Amino acid sequence: MVQVTTSTADLWHHYGRARATSDRAVPGTFHWNWGQNAGPGPEVLGDLTGRCVGDLGAGPARHAAHLVVHHQPARVIAIDASPAQHAMATDLYAHLAPRLRIVQSDAVPHLQAMTGTYDVLYSVFGALDFTDPHELLPAAAASLKPGGRLVFATLAHYLSGIPAEPDAVAAGIPAKTPDGEATTMRRWVLQEHVWTKLLDEAGFTNITIDVLPATTSGPHAANTLLVSAYHPS
Repeated sequence: MVQVTTSTADLWHHYGRARATSDRAVPGTFHWNWGQNAGPGPEVLGDLTGRCVGDLGAGPARHAAHLVVHHQPARVIAIDASPAQHAMATDLYAHLAPRLRIVQSDAVPHLQAMTGTYDVLYSVFGALDFTDPHELLPAAAASLKPGGRLVFATLAHYLSGIPAEPDAVAAGIPAKTPDGEATTMRRWVLQEHVWTKLLDEAGFTNITIDVLPATTSGPHAANTLLVSAYHPS
């Protein structure tokens, strides 16, 4: 469900493969929290009937497939830069075309080519976590229709428990190349006021941020920031 640059090794090659072999169903639920098991669902996005919706960093497109089947959008475009994730999404959900369109692309150039297209954009620990927000947020704003909405879930703090960054900077987190070698990728884990400032600078209004508490305990439990903002009408 994540966005990376295609000029480097596909660091999402391994993500979701085990589940894809055993679970090919369209999910019956859609959650925003890190544990994917509680809290608000797609109602956060508003009425999607007849809308054009974009999933930024869609991964295997499970959230996008849920929306297509259960919420009557005109179209959901599932965007991910990872060749492996694109192939997995296509294998799982190509049968939902034409209402589901699966696109392999970095988020920023895709959005830059889609000016004034989207009614709703969303990301569930996807492109908003792994793309420089100074580039992504202005591109997202430009791709939304007047009155359009951006909603995304992102980590409220690092999985280690270290607080989120007080400035718009990324940290290196562990990853694996397709051949299994250890490497790192950049992830933006930012405090609420930083997201608010970045969204405001990109032209968004009516910015709200809710904290969804972790539903489990342990070394990888995390609170979630659920962020919503509008393109001015």
